[in-house]
Amino acid sequence: MNSSSSLPDAKTSSEADSSVLQIWGGHPLRGHVNISGAKNSALVIMAGALLCSGDCRIRNVPLLADVERMGQVLSALGVRLTREGDILDVNASELITSKAPYELVTQLRASFFAIGPILARLGIAQMPLPGGCAIGARPVDLHVRGLQAMGAEVQIEHGICNAYVPGANGRLKGAKIYLDTPSVGATETLMMAATLADGETIIENAAREPEVVDLANFCNSMGAKIYGAGTSTITITGVSQLHSTDYSIIPDRIETGTFLVAAAITRSEITLSPVASDHLIPVIAKLRDIGVPIIEEGTDCLRILPAESLKATDIDTLPHPGFPTDMQAPFMSLLALAEGDSIINESVFENRLRHASELNRLGADIRVKGNTAFVRGVSVLSGAPVIGTDLRASAALVIAGLAAEGKTTIQGLRHLDRGYDRLDMKLQQLGARILRVNEASADAELPNNNSNPPASVSL
Repeated sequence: MNSSSSLPDAKTSSEADSSVLQIWGGHPLRGHVNISGAKNSALVIMAGALLCSGDCRIRNVPLLADVERMGQVLSALGVRLTREGDILDVNASELITSKAPYELVTQLRASFFAIGPILARLGIAQMPLPGGCAIGARPVDLHVRGLQAMGAEVQIEHGICNAYVPGANGRLKGAKIYLDTPSVGATETLMMAATLADGETIIENAAREPEVVDLANFCNSMGAKIYGAGTSTITITGVSQLHSTDYSIIPDRIETGTFLVAAAITRSEITLSPVASDHLIPVIAKLRDIGVPIIEEGTDCLRILPAESLKATDIDTLPHPGFPTDMQAPFMSLLALAEGDSIINESVFENRLRHASELNRLGADIRVKGNTAFVRGVSVLSGAPVIGTDLRASAALVIAGLAAEGKTTIQGLRHLDRGYDRLDMKLQQLGARILRVNEASADAELPNNNSNPPASVSL
């Protein structure tokens, strides 16, 4: 096992910027796909490992550019990381600095959440304001107000959030915190900070996402006392220290949903595992509304069957347990080929419909007004050059390309590689005609391949 903060096969940003995906549509998928660990769990659980001064083993860690970047942030803080396959060993016993590197944090929003564990461990933290996908304002004021309620002094100057805990012991104090909106990031930041605080913290109007529950379970496996995760009220009784753990991350519900939509749009039959069906209730319900048969096989496997026809439906994105905003773009691709008119209302982020214009380049008929998209189904999409504007928009274009006639070329793969574990390779294994090439050679033709695709993914 080699000691390193890098993840050996993750695409670098420069590689992704110089690559494009070429998709020859019209080919059905078949076989089985292995679902990777949840991106949004992996990132925050890596930050949560800062709470422990011993060894933490995290299993089912996906191979993503964002995970690599989070590893770089932790390494800069003095954390030792070792990775083998999907197992990541983290040792934060030598947390040597409270200041995270500006150039890394500004590229990865989730790295800001480390301010909670750093402040809880060291009593001081300096965290640049975060970056990430340009899908709308995601301010950190809820994080700041919550930390202030727990006794921290917080100031934001020159793009840096400076926080410290006054007093001799530098320990945060339990508090009652109400979040104006059920922010996932604020819930996770404050929950982590409260694990080592003195006394009891109650977070009202907390986010209920499965990834919040996963983080709570991870912290509890280290000896934290967190109750009520998954409900709107989370109670944390602070402890003096946490111990080592060995923990496995939940399956990625958005990756699962993306493959379900990819199968639906190509009228395919595939199986997916491991999955957590209870994390996918609104996604499965909408697919069934559209006319797509989905069968639960066992406790962690789904089978999707070809639909006789795709029917229009309306979608409103909402915080969990509502329809997830991260599935809005993939569903727009599917509804572009449905019979009838659909309305998609994006209520979570105000700048997350930019993929509509790119889908229109493929022949879709979509009008956008404010945060609402009006989708009139068409009978066919046609391949064209398109650009992924954010992570889920890029996935939506891949899905559309799988169904479009001819060749679709997708730029902006740095977004795709941030959140999907080798999506193109998994699709290849399912029989999709998809190829990642250097942009300079983007006129390459698909290699002659008349053989049947493998029946299972062996990644």
